[in-house]
Amino acid sequence: MLNEHALRAAAAVALMAAGGASAETITIATVNNGDMIRMQGLTDDFTAKTGHEVEWVTLEENVLRQRVTTDITTKGGQFDIMTIGMYETPIWGKNGWLVALDDLPADYDADDILPAMRGGLSVDGTLYAAPFYGESSMIMYRTDLMEQAGMTMPDAPTWDFVAEAARAMTDKDAGIYGICLRGKAG
Repeated sequence: MLNEHALRAAAAVALMAAGGASAETITIATVNNGDMIRMQGLTDDFTAKTGHEVEWVTLEENVLRQRVTTDITTKGGQFDIMTIGMYETPIWGKNGWLVALDDLPADYDADDILPAMRGGLSVDGTLYAAPFYGESSMIMYRTDLMEQAGMTMPDAPTWDFVAEAARAMTDKDAGIYGICLRGKAG
């Protein structure tokens, strides 16, 4: 039961407004991280319960973002379902490119989604994507470098402060750089 709901929620991540996922073969575009690879392991169970075959298009994050953005903005229809994040969802939902998730089954408790995640996947209180997993951001820093820079980390740092602290802690001659962000080249 849990696997069915997990795949159903994941499949509902972002249905394209033009027709949704009603084809016999559903094409899903997703990133190639561990969580999405595990989701693909639910395919046989999903197919057995729904009769829908699933074709996975698994891409690196930057390639996926470019391809799905191009597809949805041009109404290309290449993908029935796309795994997207809290960056795309509010933009695409506001532009009318996503189907609102207002007809989820009664046993799917959308109020169980963490409030910050639900808010990031909604537009004006309407949910447009359902999370399969979530991420959070945090700042970790070397207290010795912060102290050497003569700075103190505030309880709620702004991006301007983070940039200022990074510049202050950077010593290129010593091979020390004041910031490292998640991401891949490209």
